[in-house]
Amino acid sequence: MDRLFTNLNLVTMQSPLSNPSDGYQVIKNAMIGVTNGVIEYVGPACSEIFHGHPDIVDCGHALVTPGLIDCHTHLVFAGNRANEFELRLQGIPYEEIAKQGGGILSTVHATREATEDELYHLAVQRLEGSKRDGVTTIEIKSGYGLTLDDEIKILRVAKRIAELPDIKVSATLLAAHALPPEYKNNPDDYITLICNSIIPTVAKEKLADHVDVFCEGIGFSTTQCKRVFNAALEHGLKIKGHTEQLSNLGGSALVASMGASSVDHIEYLDEGGVKVLAQNNTVATLLPGAFYFLRETKLPPIELLRKHQVPMAIATDFNPGTSPIASLRTMMNMACTLFKLTPEESLRGVTCNAAQALGLQDSRGTIEVGMDADFALWQLDSPAELSYRLGVPDLLARVVDGVLFHEN
Repeated sequence: MDRLFTNLNLVTMQSPLSNPSDGYQVIKNAMIGVTNGVIEYVGPACSEIFHGHPDIVDCGHALVTPGLIDCHTHLVFAGNRANEFELRLQGIPYEEIAKQGGGILSTVHATREATEDELYHLAVQRLEGSKRDGVTTIEIKSGYGLTLDDEIKILRVAKRIAELPDIKVSATLLAAHALPPEYKNNPDDYITLICNSIIPTVAKEKLADHVDVFCEGIGFSTTQCKRVFNAALEHGLKIKGHTEQLSNLGGSALVASMGASSVDHIEYLDEGGVKVLAQNNTVATLLPGAFYFLRETKLPPIELLRKHQVPMAIATDFNPGTSPIASLRTMMNMACTLFKLTPEESLRGVTCNAAQALGLQDSRGTIEVGMDADFALWQLDSPAELSYRLGVPDLLARVVDGVLFHEN
């Protein structure tokens, strides 16, 4: 083995059939052995595996969990919308703000004006907030360019971020995020551009893993979404959806039936839609930051998701308009306080279930033999504290592919 991590209190997040909660229990005085960035040994301290001359890291009885995974973000953009936040709190309606040039199109304008280098440096700065919360994998969506060149520019930034040694990136094409001003009266023509030009180019240049669509009354219809998803699948890309955030259009059932990794937001999802998720093993991704920031009142159907055993992921939805919050641990706390998840459900939501939402369940999200050696070391006694406490610098270090990155 290349490296041994010893003296750790381990939370694996594995789900054995005999007792699915076993992986949430703390294993005292455990050890992790790593070879070439992959976990080769997990279990009690054992002197017999000290063959050769591995690098030994004494973790000082730190609590060790899988590296956290933020499976839904819009990290790459320019500008900010703090002025709109202030205007809304002064009672000015969103429609009026949009008429004045605000809303998502203001971010589109700023992002189009920014260079690739400018977008990269802005995103890397924001990424520090995620790293401080123990994140080792992050999903990054496009969606603030809405032209071929600008969507490609955003995804190239995501690819550059993926080259950093201490973070892993899953990239998603979200060209169908909003209708660009150039296609104000021709939404179907814009869908044609996405299907015939943007998706083929992204697939050819291998710039994204998934294709996403905002399926909503103020976004795109289920018919338009289906066209985009068919094009994505034809080009070998996986799919996921922004669905049922503001109304129930049936988008979640559509995307799940087409093989989606996840459907995200889902506040207005009904039991029929939940059943389709269960039948297709599609993850329901909860985004409490947007719920909180927009002061929504319609809760996602947590009890139905539990009843039908649909895996629930949790993500920040970090973006400038509706969830300008980069802290995944804050989302864990919100999922418990606002949506009434348990701390165990919350931790699964940012580890094993988040990995599944990105189609990465075979390599990340749990600590077991054969998985990537991505984990976080915490100055904590129990995993429940990850959802319970905010603002205290509990993270000691992150490990990515077996390489230790100290927080301080």
